Amino acid sequence: MGNLKVQLGELSLSNPVMTASGTFGYGEEYADFIDINALGGIVVKGTTLHAREGNAYPRMAETPKGMLNAVGLQNKGVDGFINDIYPRIKNFKTNILVNVSGSTVEEYVETAEKINELDAIPGIELNISCPNVKEGGMAFGTSCPSAIAVTNAVRKVYKKHLMVKLSPNVTDITEIAKGVEGSGADSVSLINTLLGMAIDVNSRKPVLSTITGGLSGPCVKPVALRMVWQVSQAVNVPVVGMGGIASAEDAIEFLLAGASAIQIGTANFIDPTITIKVINGIREYLERNQMDDVKQLTGALITG
Repeated sequence: MGNLKVQLGELSLSNPVMTASGTFGYGEEYADFIDINALGGIVVKGTTLHAREGNAYPRMAETPKGMLNAVGLQNKGVDGFINDIYPRIKNFKTNILVNVSGSTVEEYVETAEKINELDAIPGIELNISCPNVKEGGMAFGTSCPSAIAVTNAVRKVYKKHLMVKLSPNVTDITEIAKGVEGSGADSVSLINTLLGMAIDVNSRKPVLSTITGGLSGPCVKPVALRMVWQVSQAVNVPVVGMGGIASAEDAIEFLLAGASAIQIGTANFIDPTITIKVINGIREYLERNQMDDVKQLTGALITG
């Protein structure tokens, strides 16, 4: 049986399949469907310094081969996570990463400092797709100087695995990837959602209350795959790929493109057991191709 274990720096995963933030709750919501401990890791929903109510409804919309969301990081805040949620999930026997979001560098830093004290959380995923309120609302992740600044600041206070989640809404994603790598990121994950919108032709109004939202699902996979391939050529830290993964074959494509691990997001809403099916599918692929280690797939794309 092929070895599925992978390393993201010092972070050990039993297999390369993780869940994407905002699509898997805190893990406990899926415990009736799958064995959470069988996953390589889970990334819990976006956590901010203060509690947030999120955006007004409607804030989700179905699109061809995907969905738009503008939930707006609704969460109880980091103290609510620490006091109410962490005690319920800390005994999962898998890697639990917290997706950290903020509107200022100071908010990111303070949130990361608090999570650093939690023994059962071995890492955070820094969501730099959030709007930087001090810079007029431009997302941290769409400006290389802003991405570097927030990563640098968090790295100074956060002592465990620091994964930085990259925005695809940029001209050159490799520039941002190299910038955060140089600022202390232990790994990078990509892609976050693409900016999109939908219109109701009968009312002639936007479908979402926020007009635009984040596009995810199978429709973004070709873009995500291209960006993962580009970034894996540009950085030396591990790359975690995501974007439209809905099968073992999809996951293997990302590994071949250079990812060391993957995250499954929107597909969890369609099939709550999809993560286990992907793990089993990767194992079957290794056996079928007489490969003894999943790491043999990473970056094994044949281009010549």
